[in-house]
Amino acid sequence: MYAAFRQEMPQGRETVTGGAQMGDILLDAVLDCIKLLPFLYISYVAVEYAEHKMSRKTKEWIFRAGKAGPVLGGLIGIIPQCGFSAAAAGLFAGGILTPGTLLAVFLSTSDEMLPVMVSSGMPLQQILKILAVKAVTGMAVGLLVDLVIDRFLGGRKPIPDAPELCVHEHCHCGEHGIFRSALHHTVRIAAFLFVISILLGFGMDYLGEHGITDSMLHLAGLEEAMAALVGMIPNCAASVLITELYISGVLDAGALFAGLLCGAGTGLLVLFRENPDRKQSLALLAVLYVSGTAAGILIGTMNIL
Repeated sequence: MYAAFRQEMPQGRETVTGGAQMGDILLDAVLDCIKLLPFLYISYVAVEYAEHKMSRKTKEWIFRAGKAGPVLGGLIGIIPQCGFSAAAAGLFAGGILTPGTLLAVFLSTSDEMLPVMVSSGMPLQQILKILAVKAVTGMAVGLLVDLVIDRFLGGRKPIPDAPELCVHEHCHCGEHGIFRSALHHTVRIAAFLFVISILLGFGMDYLGEHGITDSMLHLAGLEEAMAALVGMIPNCAASVLITELYISGVLDAGALFAGLLCGAGTGLLVLFRENPDRKQSLALLAVLYVSGTAAGILIGTMNIL
């Protein structure tokens, strides 16, 4: 992928040394998207099937879990579901989920990462490692946050007796069949990939020509911090961009995890819209960013992938 501008860099990185022509970059972007379309569609069909097979009762486990909420939140969060992080934010605003459970969902949720990785041909073992690390990180942060709140900040608010599972989704998957919904996702993500491919082509060409690619990529901690900021953009395009940057060799494993851990999709929008306590929402946002960035830096030194 991105053959027009990628070339081997030291320590496994890739960059460009010559100016790629506009026509070449556009052609590569078109060809990349065409090659991915069938695999992307098949991936979304599988995702839609898995989501529709999950019963309401299964989803409600997390809302009845009590102190184990962050554990279930971390596990359920990695399952590709449309708008689950947004639903969790709405439930938190209603006093149903603990702060730790919400953060566990935010940190573990994969948004559009999984279909892009599968359609790009990433080895299954590597994908499973990424999902497992995200889930464990979400659980650990969530449990720690709830523990701190219980021990030092006066405990949690009582949970309502009959929680209503309100789902704030950013698409309309429930209104159509599996195949039509999968096609909707495929077209939307293919459009994102096309735009991202073009931007990456020109961006990497510019950086390579000015000789600043290496210096940018090797500043300690900066790559993870910037990736985390991009990941927090409340749109599925953020996870697509982070994933594509990793697949293309622009980001390393630490930056990948920092961006994906902080990528809560539309959950952040719902949190600030529904939660009346703005200070609490800002505190959760800060914990999400700091924990995601720190985890990314730590993971980057462990050579997990």
